[in-house]
Amino acid sequence: MIGAGFGGLAAAIRLGARGYRVTVLERLDAPGGRAYVFRQDGFTFDAGPTLVTAPFLFEELWTLCGRRMEDDVELRELSPYYRIHFHDGDVFEAVGDDEAMRQQVARLSPGDLAGYDRYMAESEAIFKVGFEELGDQPFLSLKHMARCVPDLLRLGVFRSVHAHVAKHVRDPRLRIALSFHPLFIGGNPFDVTCIYSLIAFLEQRWGVHFAMGGTNRLVSGLVGLIDGQGGVIRYKTEVRAITVDGRRATGVRLASGEEIPADIVVSNADTAWTYRNLLPKEVRRRWTDRRIERARYSMSLFLWYFGTRRRYPEVAHHSILLGPRYRGLLRDIFDRKVLADDFSLYLHRPTATDPSLAPEGCDTFYVLSPVPHMASGIDWRETAEGYRQKIAAALSRTLLPGLEDEIVTSRIMTPVDFQDRLLSYQGAAFGMQPTFLQSAWFRPHNRSEDVDRLYLVGAGTHPGAGLPGVLSTARVLDTVVPDAAALA
Repeated sequence: MIGAGFGGLAAAIRLGARGYRVTVLERLDAPGGRAYVFRQDGFTFDAGPTLVTAPFLFEELWTLCGRRMEDDVELRELSPYYRIHFHDGDVFEAVGDDEAMRQQVARLSPGDLAGYDRYMAESEAIFKVGFEELGDQPFLSLKHMARCVPDLLRLGVFRSVHAHVAKHVRDPRLRIALSFHPLFIGGNPFDVTCIYSLIAFLEQRWGVHFAMGGTNRLVSGLVGLIDGQGGVIRYKTEVRAITVDGRRATGVRLASGEEIPADIVVSNADTAWTYRNLLPKEVRRRWTDRRIERARYSMSLFLWYFGTRRRYPEVAHHSILLGPRYRGLLRDIFDRKVLADDFSLYLHRPTATDPSLAPEGCDTFYVLSPVPHMASGIDWRETAEGYRQKIAAALSRTLLPGLEDEIVTSRIMTPVDFQDRLLSYQGAAFGMQPTFLQSAWFRPHNRSEDVDRLYLVGAGTHPGAGLPGVLSTARVLDTVVPDAAALA
């Protein structure tokens, strides 16, 4: 197993439960991948994912090991799930109670309440097909994809998420509040297939949770399951190549020169990196350099982690601060690939739920700004500090008054880190964009099309990014990986 992100850890557990002896090879000094944890000056920072929207996918992994998740990890449902601050000063709270959510909609736009109800009913219908029926299917052939086309057409799969929302509600603020979710998985709401409208139902059905102690508590819990199965995780161990015999994967070669033979190889590394850097060109027929370079990739992220000497009790656990533009800003990020003067921000304050993540009387934060990936040519070494200062000033004017005088610890992460530290192609934070023509069969398959006995999990393969998507990529392996006994 190459990589100890959520996809790799989940895949290791599923394979271990089927009798495989699993060795996980992780380039960094700790598990988690994008869910790495930083500890600095008494503050604990989750580096990446913070919203748990499908806890049953985690619970499955504990059940496979004959254990109960609640014995190792406490998930706490949030209320509100998140608070959206519009540029005009209005606020929308996403909450779990259906009637309270309808009241939020009616407060902004009473005339859109019936349309909201229709949208949520369609979101549930899309969930039943897109997630329950297709989310863990391997899509190994175009014929399989073709069998799904009638259902997909019925659901309006060629319509974007924003267009799907706009079909039901007229208020521009509601259109944003109900359509922004694809940004959580690296997609532009104006381009991403409306299959991802299922996220709205997923949130309402199972809630939005936080792992007490931080998201990395989930990571350490999964590591404990692997240990209990007799699996091995090796840190600071970089894979330089997947060894092949003809067109069959036979193991890996490390940066140290050590070769590890294996019956199967599973890569949780970035999919484009796996094909471009770990496999010889002569075995790649589908995922050639040209095909990889021509694909459309997600945006990247600018993240600023900081701790304050005081608390901001009025700030929610998750806040979204929208700038003056929506569509135009997304066009700048995804299409024009320029760093705009304005921005929209996601602010994470985990100490709203778990004060233990900061010293007493302090708050832990990170703020995230979607930015273009590295193909933009932005020199982040020159740009990063000035951009951070602009964000700090904006937060100080709005949710965090006096912020610049309250900061006691700080660090940043830019697209360069996604490219160089996480080995993500073009520094894209979520792999390929989840457009229709880069989803399901069109996305890199979980069972490699180019090399036998090579399998892929993580954001870059089917069904895609986000915790539910990444955990589902490991679920797919139950279908495509033969039993260990069959390879003995």
